[in-house]
Amino acid sequence: MRMTMTTMMTMTTTRRRTTTITMTMMMMMMTLMMMITTMTTITMLLVIVTIMLLLLMMTMLLLMMRWRLKSRTRTRATTTTTTTTTMMMMMMMMMMMMMMMMMMMMMMTMTMTMTMMMMMMMMMMMMMMMMMMMMMMMMMMMMMMMMMMMMMMI
Repeated sequence: MRMTMTTMMTMTTTRRRTTTITMTMMMMMMTLMMMITTMTTITMLLVIVTIMLLLLMMTMLLLMMRWRLKSRTRTRATTTTTTTTTMMMMMMMMMMMMMMMMMMMMMMTMTMTMTMMMMMMMMMMMMMMMMMMMMMMMMMMMMMMMMMMMMMMI
Protein backbone atom coordinates (compact mmCIF):
# COMPACT_ATOMS: atom_id res chain seq x y z
CA MET A 1 0.00 0.00 0.00
CA ARG A 2 2.63 2.50 1.10
CA MET A 3 4.84 1.48 -1.79
CA THR A 4 2.13 2.20 -4.34
CA MET A 5 1.54 5.57 -2.76
CA THR A 6 5.20 6.48 -2.94
CA THR A 7 5.41 5.42 -6.58
CA MET A 8 2.41 7.56 -7.39
CA MET A 9 3.94 10.51 -5.62
CA THR A 10 7.18 10.13 -7.51
CA MET A 11 5.34 9.81 -10.79
CA THR A 12 3.56 13.11 -10.35
CA THR A 13 5.13 16.36 -11.39
CA THR A 14 5.15 19.59 -9.40
CA ARG A 15 2.16 20.89 -11.33
CA ARG A 16 -1.09 21.24 -9.46
CA ARG A 17 -3.30 19.19 -11.77
CA THR A 18 -1.29 15.99 -11.53
CA THR A 19 -0.96 16.29 -7.77
CA THR A 20 -4.72 16.60 -7.40
CA ILE A 21 -5.12 13.45 -9.47
CA THR A 22 -2.81 11.58 -7.13
CA MET A 23 -4.74 12.80 -4.13
CA THR A 24 -8.01 11.53 -5.58
CA MET A 25 -6.38 8.20 -6.35
CA MET A 26 -5.19 7.88 -2.81
CA MET A 27 -8.67 8.57 -1.53
CA MET A 28 -10.04 5.92 -3.83
CA MET A 29 -7.43 3.44 -2.68
CA MET A 30 -8.28 4.06 0.94
CA THR A 31 -11.98 3.56 0.35
CA LEU A 32 -11.33 0.34 -1.53
CA MET A 33 -9.14 -0.96 1.26
CA MET A 34 -11.87 -0.19 3.76
CA MET A 35 -14.34 -2.05 1.58
CA ILE A 36 -12.07 -5.08 1.36
CA THR A 37 -11.84 -5.40 5.11
CA THR A 38 -15.61 -5.67 5.40
CA MET A 39 -16.30 -8.08 2.54
CA THR A 40 -16.34 -11.87 2.22
CA THR A 41 -13.65 -13.97 0.54
CA ILE A 42 -15.12 -14.36 -2.98
CA THR A 43 -16.15 -10.75 -3.28
CA MET A 44 -12.81 -9.76 -1.79
CA LEU A 45 -10.98 -11.49 -4.60
CA LEU A 46 -13.09 -9.63 -7.15
CA VAL A 47 -12.40 -6.35 -5.42
CA ILE A 48 -8.68 -7.06 -5.37
CA VAL A 49 -8.74 -7.72 -9.11
CA THR A 50 -10.60 -4.47 -9.68
CA ILE A 51 -8.11 -2.60 -7.55
CA MET A 52 -5.23 -4.02 -9.53
CA LEU A 53 -6.86 -2.91 -12.75
CA LEU A 54 -7.54 0.50 -11.30
CA LEU A 55 -3.94 0.91 -10.26
CA LEU A 56 -2.73 -0.08 -13.69
CA MET A 57 -5.07 2.33 -15.37
CA MET A 58 -4.18 5.14 -13.03
CA THR A 59 -0.48 4.68 -13.58
CA MET A 60 -1.02 4.65 -17.34
CA LEU A 61 -3.07 7.80 -17.07
CA LEU A 62 -0.40 9.52 -15.05
CA LEU A 63 2.23 8.57 -17.57
CA MET A 64 0.05 9.91 -20.33
CA MET A 65 -0.44 13.15 -18.44
CA ARG A 66 3.29 13.58 -18.00
CA TRP A 67 3.87 12.82 -21.66
CA ARG A 68 1.33 15.43 -22.63
CA LEU A 69 2.89 18.04 -20.35
CA LYS A 70 6.26 17.34 -21.88
CA SER A 71 4.93 17.48 -25.43
CA ARG A 72 3.53 20.97 -24.85
CA THR A 73 6.96 22.39 -25.51
CA ARG A 74 6.87 21.06 -29.07
CA THR A 75 4.55 21.99 -31.93
CA ARG A 76 0.83 22.39 -31.48
CA ALA A 77 -0.17 19.38 -33.57
CA THR A 78 1.61 16.90 -31.32
CA THR A 79 -0.04 18.42 -28.28
CA THR A 80 -3.51 18.01 -29.73
CA THR A 81 -2.86 14.39 -30.63
CA THR A 82 -1.56 13.60 -27.18
CA THR A 83 -4.55 15.26 -25.55
CA THR A 84 -6.92 13.18 -27.65
CA THR A 85 -5.08 10.02 -26.67
CA THR A 86 -5.31 10.93 -23.00
CA MET A 87 -9.03 11.54 -23.40
CA MET A 88 -9.44 8.17 -25.05
CA MET A 89 -7.54 6.47 -22.27
CA MET A 90 -9.69 8.16 -19.66
CA MET A 91 -12.86 7.13 -21.43
CA MET A 92 -11.77 3.54 -21.76
CA MET A 93 -10.76 3.40 -18.12
CA MET A 94 -14.09 4.75 -17.00
CA MET A 95 -15.89 2.20 -19.12
CA MET A 96 -13.77 -0.65 -17.80
CA MET A 97 -14.40 0.40 -14.24
CA MET A 98 -18.13 0.63 -14.85
CA MET A 99 -18.17 -2.78 -16.45
CA MET A 100 -16.27 -4.35 -13.59
CA MET A 101 -18.55 -2.81 -11.02
CA MET A 102 -21.63 -3.94 -12.90
CA MET A 103 -20.29 -7.46 -13.17
CA MET A 104 -19.63 -7.57 -9.45
CA MET A 105 -23.11 -6.30 -8.66
CA MET A 106 -24.67 -8.85 -10.94
CA MET A 107 -22.74 -11.75 -9.50
CA MET A 108 -24.11 -10.85 -6.11
CA THR A 109 -27.72 -10.09 -6.95
CA MET A 110 -29.29 -11.00 -10.26
CA THR A 111 -29.87 -14.02 -12.49
CA MET A 112 -27.99 -14.79 -15.69
CA THR A 113 -30.59 -13.32 -18.03
CA MET A 114 -30.63 -10.09 -16.08
CA THR A 115 -26.86 -9.89 -16.18
CA MET A 116 -26.92 -10.33 -19.93
CA MET A 117 -29.49 -7.60 -20.30
CA MET A 118 -27.41 -5.24 -18.22
CA MET A 119 -24.33 -6.10 -20.21
CA MET A 120 -26.15 -5.26 -23.40
CA MET A 121 -27.17 -1.94 -21.95
CA MET A 122 -23.59 -1.18 -21.01
CA MET A 123 -22.43 -2.06 -24.48
CA MET A 124 -24.98 0.29 -25.95
CA MET A 125 -23.75 3.09 -23.73
CA MET A 126 -20.20 2.43 -24.79
CA MET A 127 -21.25 2.49 -28.41
CA MET A 128 -22.86 5.86 -27.94
CA MET A 129 -19.72 7.21 -26.33
CA MET A 130 -17.58 5.94 -29.13
CA MET A 131 -19.88 7.46 -31.71
CA MET A 132 -19.52 10.77 -29.96
CA MET A 133 -15.77 10.41 -30.12
CA MET A 134 -15.92 9.16 -33.71
CA MET A 135 -13.51 6.29 -33.14
CA MET A 136 -14.12 3.77 -35.93
CA MET A 137 -11.81 1.09 -34.60
CA MET A 138 -13.40 1.18 -31.18
CA MET A 139 -16.84 1.06 -32.71
CA MET A 140 -15.84 -2.00 -34.70
CA MET A 141 -14.57 -3.68 -31.58
CA MET A 142 -17.77 -2.87 -29.74
CA MET A 143 -19.80 -4.26 -32.62
CA MET A 144 -17.87 -7.49 -32.42
CA MET A 145 -18.47 -7.67 -28.70
CA MET A 146 -22.16 -7.04 -29.22
CA MET A 147 -22.32 -9.86 -31.73
CA MET A 148 -20.62 -12.17 -29.28
CA MET A 149 -23.10 -11.22 -26.61
CA MET A 150 -25.99 -11.91 -28.94
CA MET A 151 -24.59 -15.32 -29.74
CA MET A 152 -24.22 -16.09 -26.08
CA MET A 153 -27.77 -15.03 -25.39
CA ILE A 154 -29.08 -17.22 -28.18
